[in-house]
Amino acid sequence: MTADATPDATADATADEIRGTTQGTAPVPLSVLDLVTVGSGHTATDALRTSVALSRLTESRGFHRYWVAEHHSMPGVASSSPAVILAHLAAHTHRIRLGSGGVMLPNHAPLVIAEQFGTLEAMAPGRIDLGLGRAPGTDGATAAALRRTERLNEGADDFPQQLAELTRFLDDDFPDGHPYRRIHAIPGPIQSTSPGGVQSAHRPPVWLLGSSGFSARLAGVLGLPFAFAHHFSAQNTVPALDLYRESFQPSGVLDAPYAVIGVSALATDDENEARRQVLAMGLNMARLRSGRPGLFPAPEEAEAYEFSPMEREFISSWMTNIVHGTADEVRTGLDDLQKRTVADELMLVSHAHRGDLRLRSYELIADAYGLPTNPNPNPATV
Repeated sequence: MTADATPDATADATADEIRGTTQGTAPVPLSVLDLVTVGSGHTATDALRTSVALSRLTESRGFHRYWVAEHHSMPGVASSSPAVILAHLAAHTHRIRLGSGGVMLPNHAPLVIAEQFGTLEAMAPGRIDLGLGRAPGTDGATAAALRRTERLNEGADDFPQQLAELTRFLDDDFPDGHPYRRIHAIPGPIQSTSPGGVQSAHRPPVWLLGSSGFSARLAGVLGLPFAFAHHFSAQNTVPALDLYRESFQPSGVLDAPYAVIGVSALATDDENEARRQVLAMGLNMARLRSGRPGLFPAPEEAEAYEFSPMEREFISSWMTNIVHGTADEVRTGLDDLQKRTVADELMLVSHAHRGDLRLRSYELIADAYGLPTNPNPNPATV
């Protein structure tokens, strides 16, 4: 906060960072969730290059934010290090907000995350979001290796305490007598109060992520923005959003609830191609659910695969929650979903075997909603 800023003004500025602006004819602001998908026959380098191209494309078309999600031990998902990827994307973009969707906090020491995102904030001032989840983002054995403990439930149960500790590090406001009072996350607010300090005291807004009611309620009680994983927990979406809104208490961050939902959406020029890619997505998920994660399969592999009756039932149910088809069909599906959930923002994740199809999907959706073309960004300086 600057010397002449008021608390209300600071809250309004924070809310502006959270609330996006609706573009074109979209019902709400549109954003991007990127899992940095690696298809069979492609490399992680290919996937990361696609992420750079996608961040630049969606920035030029008026998408509000671009998040990457922490996953581990999954060959088809190259987003194990969100902070590293976000730093790379920050160097190739100027306006679009960048963030984690999310960092799985129990996998990390809160001080480490405060340092990482303080560094990102210094790289891209005013453009960084810190989305936090309490799931491991992987299987139990990998989570144990990450956390160096077998007591995985303890990490999830301690999430509110970990969140409070992280927030204290971000704000540099541990009370006198606290064992961490003399520990400071750098870059961070302490630099602005040090002799000769000119560092901004601003820090990234914190979001809570979830696929059940736990984080929904916690986000509401704390007055934080909330992002729900509709793309893999669709049956819980409306109950969780209702719980978030019912639990919401105004805070210095928000005066009213703000809810984002992640949505699987794939638009293609050819409706049949969308169905082929979604079938490949179904095979990918079936393998993941059975403990056999791999590279994202090509549609030809999925078409030749002999699905068991149980796999067919799973995929049939899974595909009902993927908005796919032509651009007009996807627009209609997204409109209907937003009306049903009353989400304040839609965060689209497009899965496809090839990077060019993912790029084309976002371009088609942008065109369907009449989103602006090549808005003039204000280059960030550090």
